[in-house]
Amino acid sequence: MEHHSLTLLVDIALSIIFATMFAIIAKAFKQPLVLGYVVAGLVIGPLFGPYVGGKLTIGYVKSEESIELISEIGLILLLFIIGLEIDLKELARMGKSMFALGVLQFFLGVAAAWFVFRSFFPPAPGNFDLLYFAIALSLSSTMIVVKLLHDKFEISTVAGRLTIGVLVLQDIWAILFMGIQPDLQDPQILNVLTSLVKGIALVAFSFLISRFILSKLFLFAASKPELVLITSIAWCFFLCGVAEKLELSKEMGALIAGVSIAAFPYGADVISKLSGIRDFFITLFFVALGMKIQAPSASDLGLAFLAVGFVLVSRVLIIAPTVFFSGKGLRAGIVAGLNLAQISEFSLVILALGVQKEHIGKDLQAIVLTSMIIASIISTYVILFNDKIARGIISFLSIFGVKENKEPLESQVTGETKRDIVVLGYFRIAQGLIDGIEEDKPSWLKRILVVDFNPIYRQTLESKGIRWAYGDLANPESLHHLGIEEARYIVCTVSDMILKGTTNRRLLESLKSICRHHQPKIILTTDDPKEAEVLRNNGAAHVIVPGKISGLSLFTELSGMVDVNGSVSIAKSAKAKPKKTTSNKKKVQKAK
Repeated sequence: MEHHSLTLLVDIALSIIFATMFAIIAKAFKQPLVLGYVVAGLVIGPLFGPYVGGKLTIGYVKSEESIELISEIGLILLLFIIGLEIDLKELARMGKSMFALGVLQFFLGVAAAWFVFRSFFPPAPGNFDLLYFAIALSLSSTMIVVKLLHDKFEISTVAGRLTIGVLVLQDIWAILFMGIQPDLQDPQILNVLTSLVKGIALVAFSFLISRFILSKLFLFAASKPELVLITSIAWCFFLCGVAEKLELSKEMGALIAGVSIAAFPYGADVISKLSGIRDFFITLFFVALGMKIQAPSASDLGLAFLAVGFVLVSRVLIIAPTVFFSGKGLRAGIVAGLNLAQISEFSLVILALGVQKEHIGKDLQAIVLTSMIIASIISTYVILFNDKIARGIISFLSIFGVKENKEPLESQVTGETKRDIVVLGYFRIAQGLIDGIEEDKPSWLKRILVVDFNPIYRQTLESKGIRWAYGDLANPESLHHLGIEEARYIVCTVSDMILKGTTNRRLLESLKSICRHHQPKIILTTDDPKEAEVLRNNGAAHVIVPGKISGLSLFTELSGMVDVNGSVSIAKSAKAKPKKTTSNKKKVQKAK
């Protein structure tokens, strides 16, 4: 036992060390970190064997099962966090079209895979290779998608919401299949209904406990943030245990645990505290994935690449038209399809159970695993450039007369309050602006969208009713999907001295292009009075020159403290606010 514990510790240490090393190399070459983790697993895994060139491989990991066990904890924590971020009211607002999308994507995907790959898996009594393969190719990777969309801050976009909605429904289909899997050779409607009843009972149980017990428990623990965190994790693993006792998926239990407490005000705090722990386990998950890679035959490798191509094309062909005809836009549908172009971790669980029950052979499991790894690597790039790829596809389709004349506004798609005041950058000036609005015009708060790259202020702003969104001002493409085209007023509160990779002049041209159908009033900031004149001539409604405004404001204060004889009237200034003269007001307006 002691030897096993030591081996596990060494294996985890090697996994983290090599993952870090290859992640740094990946970053140096501007590649996704996930690729570095997979390569690390490949290097220290059994593919190269314990010996290479007659010498022992330095990083050979013996306890691969232990690493998989720990990575499974990462998957559970990830699904718990996904549950915390699922807004049931928002999903309901997306309505029947969201449910229709989830149904069509899965069942059309299974049917298409069955038709395309039927020649590779000839039917035989008791052989379910084709069914398992079709289902595996119809499920997307929750772990990869959510991680990459989190990194890009695209979870809250229209395409992001569609992606998460489909993933949730995919998990439901996977769980339902796992419910009938034991009786696949002799399926009985009673067993299927039993699994369905168990799932509904688990949801009802979790929400009842959450409402009448957990709400009071969280209220009691609120003063101790670490107690809130540990209580949340305990609830997650407790519900995982209950799900397993009911012969349901542990992952389903984690997802339901998150959803059941998502309405509490502590959800965002739990997510922020769990993120570091989750990333640690996710790293091990991808390292374990790399360790599973085996040397495939030429035919298996060819089939794996064909499967990856099928997944990429079928996702877009099924999802994009469904989203387009539901009125949510062609670009959003294509981006959602691209986001979902991988093979799920659930597929590995389903295939492992299929091998145990002798429904399929290990060869099929190896092919799907190879496909999953290839798709995972390709998908990191696809999601990274999803907007550019989508717009390229739209340009190509326009040749055949298929086009989106005008992309629907985000408020039209989601039913959210229209955000017609957009603040770009949240620094000192923006913070003062929000403080002033909160004090004098609180009704404006629900009209404001703040675009910034630093998520540290997100929770504070959203608690006031302001919407926060990630955006790189240097990259105009990233601003397209944030709803800026709906704005009546766009305020950039950051001067060229602070802006990185762009200027207010370039930003002005980008904003005019993005909002070409509905030109808003654009207010910019510069430190140079001459540049302010250029910006106004180029179409800016107003230009703020902070230095001039500060100097004139200081002059106003000083003139109210100094009497006509030149002596300072401290008592007078202390008793009342100095009044601005008409000439001073004109000077301030001129500076603006």
